[in-house]
Amino acid sequence: MFGQLSHKLEVNVPASEAWEIYGTLGISKLLVEDGSTFEKIEALEGNGGSGTILKKTFMPGSHGFTMYKEKFTKLDNEKRMKEIEVIEGGYLDLGFTLFRVHFEIIEKDNDSCIIKSTIEYDIKEEAVANTSYVNTDLVAKIVELVKNYLIKNKATENAA
Repeated sequence: MFGQLSHKLEVNVPASEAWEIYGTLGISKLLVEDGSTFEKIEALEGNGGSGTILKKTFMPGSHGFTMYKEKFTKLDNEKRMKEIEVIEGGYLDLGFTLFRVHFEIIEKDNDSCIIKSTIEYDIKEEAVANTSYVNTDLVAKIVELVKNYLIKNKATENAA
């Protein structure tokens, strides 16, 4: 069974600034520093470009599983788009055959953008009950974290 969910949030910073976080491993550092979801994020291969493999270890009790590995399958700096797929553990252990997240930074005007996150998944028929694990809560939390970081940095720059 195939499914798809999306989340959008407008952020009052230029798309280029949002992409500086999303288009690099900077987002991983930010997620670990936050300390509420991820205990550790390790780059196993690559430096943030297409083909990069990360191992994400969740904080105990923060998610339905302890870790998964993901691969950056697409990274387009011009279109400000990144796509990741879980390649080991996590959702795959729950009967999913595909779990992909697509992030896109859409320029609204010079000072604002929309961060769009789309989750695509495919799950084995016998594991359909596990689709309840799929929601936009984590991507929404990540977007809020990035938004707050960017706005805080913008305020700090404006004050300097």
